Amino acid sequence: MGSVLLEREEALAAAARAGESARSGAGRWLVFGAAAGTGRTALLREVAGREAAGGAMRVLRADCSPEESGFPFALVRQLFPEDGEVPFADLPAAEEQMVFHRLVTRLARTADRRPVLLAVDDLHDADMASRRWLGYLARRLADLPVLLVLTECREKGTTVLPGATGTSVMLRPLGPEAVARLVSAHGHGADRAELCIRACAGNPVLVHALLADLREGPLPRSLSELDGSRYRDAIVHWIRARATPWSRRLSLALAVAGGGAALLGGALLHEAAGLCPDHRAASALRRLFSHPLAREAALAAVDPAELSALRGRIARLLDERGAPTADVAAQLLHLDRPGEEWMTQSLEDAAEDAVRGGRVDEATAFLRHALTAPLAPGRRAGLTLRLGALELPHSADAGIRRLRAALELHADRHERAAVAPALGAALVARGRTDTAMRVMSQVGSAVDDGELVRVLQTTAAVMASHDAVAWRNAVARMRELAATAPAAVEPLACGLVTEYEVGTGRLSAAEALGRVLPRLAAPVDPRLRDGWLGTAATLLQWADRLDEARALAEEALPAPPALPDLTDIGRQCLISVRAEAALWAGDFRRVIAENAPLLDACAGQGIRMPHLASMVALAHYELGHRAHARRLLAGLDEESADSSWEWNELHYARAFLHMAEGNWQAALDDYLSCGRGQSARDFVSPVATPWRSGAALALVGLGQPARALDLAEEELHHARTWATPRTVGRALRAHAAAVGGRRGLESLSEAAAVLRTAPAPVELVETLLDLGHARIDAGNSRKGREDLHEAHALALRLLAPDPTGHPDAPATGRLLRATGNALRASGARGTRRDTTGSAALTRAERRIVELAAQGQTNAQIGEVLHLARRTVETHLTHAYRKLGVTRRTQLASRLTGTGTAASSSARSLTTSG
Repeated sequence: MGSVLLEREEALAAAARAGESARSGAGRWLVFGAAAGTGRTALLREVAGREAAGGAMRVLRADCSPEESGFPFALVRQLFPEDGEVPFADLPAAEEQMVFHRLVTRLARTADRRPVLLAVDDLHDADMASRRWLGYLARRLADLPVLLVLTECREKGTTVLPGATGTSVMLRPLGPEAVARLVSAHGHGADRAELCIRACAGNPVLVHALLADLREGPLPRSLSELDGSRYRDAIVHWIRARATPWSRRLSLALAVAGGGAALLGGALLHEAAGLCPDHRAASALRRLFSHPLAREAALAAVDPAELSALRGRIARLLDERGAPTADVAAQLLHLDRPGEEWMTQSLEDAAEDAVRGGRVDEATAFLRHALTAPLAPGRRAGLTLRLGALELPHSADAGIRRLRAALELHADRHERAAVAPALGAALVARGRTDTAMRVMSQVGSAVDDGELVRVLQTTAAVMASHDAVAWRNAVARMRELAATAPAAVEPLACGLVTEYEVGTGRLSAAEALGRVLPRLAAPVDPRLRDGWLGTAATLLQWADRLDEARALAEEALPAPPALPDLTDIGRQCLISVRAEAALWAGDFRRVIAENAPLLDACAGQGIRMPHLASMVALAHYELGHRAHARRLLAGLDEESADSSWEWNELHYARAFLHMAEGNWQAALDDYLSCGRGQSARDFVSPVATPWRSGAALALVGLGQPARALDLAEEELHHARTWATPRTVGRALRAHAAAVGGRRGLESLSEAAAVLRTAPAPVELVETLLDLGHARIDAGNSRKGREDLHEAHALALRLLAPDPTGHPDAPATGRLLRATGNALRASGARGTRRDTTGSAALTRAERRIVELAAQGQTNAQIGEVLHLARRTVETHLTHAYRKLGVTRRTQLASRLTGTGTAASSSARSLTTSG
């Protein structure tokens, strides 16, 4: 049995019984009915071969075709080619009966000599005169040694013959096991078998065609990935030449509807076929065209005009039956243009669903197609505005062009005023704050509505925070406006003035919160809502109300994977607050998860987000992804930097990385650059970028404690004015490093005490490290080790092993490595302390060795670290022995491990008494 005859045992057994009966003189007929491609012809050939084996029967064969179906007696002439009396035209009934009788008589004489098997393929394409003769013969078979075997496509009708002399056998599609056997016989595995089961619906012809087309490698997702076109051609040929009109229309409808076919059900059949369907055939077609390869092949069989009309009908059906908007829009995308309003609305709704799912490319495709429709100017402007917002992160220039077009589409001044803030925010994100301010000014100057003018002025003031000069001017306007502004505008005006005054060091956290908190419950103009939330969240974050700040951000920002809208200046601010609040709370993985997708989308597309990139880089660095953090910061184009506060954040983040790696001078340079940028904005408070504390620590590392102390004391003054534990604790730690000795120990003790009351885990770990080392150096080893153990326990809670398996991640993060190394160096119980090499140096020994390696004398070292010269000499003697050196010039080459352990100790310098 050939492979195509799998699962045909029942049909072959019926043929064997009928053949045996015919050879014994009692003729029989047998009809094999099946769908196209189910192996009817192959089965007929197999039956004829078996029953005629050894000369047991003589075979007369006819193959019907549509081309000959209109010629009377065409089939009969194939069976009796030597009979010259077979007519070529339809005859009157009496004459036709005479011809029928003569042909049966001739067949009987032939069968008397040897039983005859008449094999007729594709009876559905036979001419009507021949079909009538076969019916005449079937009624007389009982006394003839003749076997009549017929095949027909059941989709094209069913031949009715007398049941007394024969039977019909329905050939079903191959089952999964049979297909798997067939695929295995061709040397393919289970994955190919599963593909053939799903993409061929048990049709042997399609299985063979697909097997012939398959290539090595991954399973094909489209016809272009096949190695040939046999599978496609088989389906195309069936649709074009073999399918009934109803089957063709149903197949195309199923192919067009795709996943929506299940929802449409019977309505789809009625719409596609226009008549009562054969549900058995419909079921088989549904199985076949549920696979994308089959659907793609079917769509290749029709011309575009027919396909477009069908897509329009299917789209309407899907829309009327509440199908997912993506299914409706997928059909509409194939139309030249959406010609009706419901089509445009469906595309817009589908775009919004795609945005919520994070599928921005899909959303932009829907909106672009919606804009090809005939639209009213206002409707076109709205769609253009939304499309520009989506395009902005992925192409700043394209998004801004789209937003400019939306602005120009509006002739009405009020409508232009509604679009201008989106364009302005986009320009700010592009780094063109000056242009954004001009747009806002030009649009605002044309508006005669006083309240709308105030809304535009306040929105522009939020944008002005990205330019030092414009920011001062905007705050001056906000002072005037706050006194007379409508109640719905006043909260944001007051918040911006408060934000500026906090930066100048005039307000405490309590005073700032006294302005913000009562206004959170006040009504705010919807056009200013996000700007107000951004300002309020910033002040709450600075005041260490991190959870409340994040809650305000999450009120306006979409949940991942959707990207936030950068055409809202308030949301730009909230993105930054959400990221920095998570960073301050030590939730480093959250910083990355929420913000890396936006950075990735904007990479190389013209959107500058130095603050967000800095936050993500710092989070990566804390988790131990040092190389990735450096790449993020290096990827920012500083040549295009302006006076935006975001670039100050970049300098601060870069300085942090330099400090962590012991590069004091580079760290100092960046901290001072950050300070100059902040000062240009009148920002002296340490609430955002405590650059003086960082610079003081770098100066101590460079052996310049006097300069460090000046900065540390100034920082501590501003920190005590603001009066939150985080700012005071950070400043006290820097002060301790600058003063050293007992005063330094007192500052560290106070810092640790206040930081324990704040959501400042990173600062607390760093302070506890310094405090532990200082106490050990002062001779209080027990208490110092307790501090180091506390720091290590806190670092463990912050920096559990990375569940994502980041390729750049070491076993632990920065703080965990630093605390672990500190515990080992202290000889804490349960840790191993090295007795030789740089790792064996105590905290005090390492500080002295580092200064000596820089060329400083013992007297200079004593002055920097506030130590007696004899103490310096004693520490150096011990260090020489551990390092295995005898001369000062050998120290630099033996100081290994300047990464985590060395940098952690040096960047947080404190001094023993």
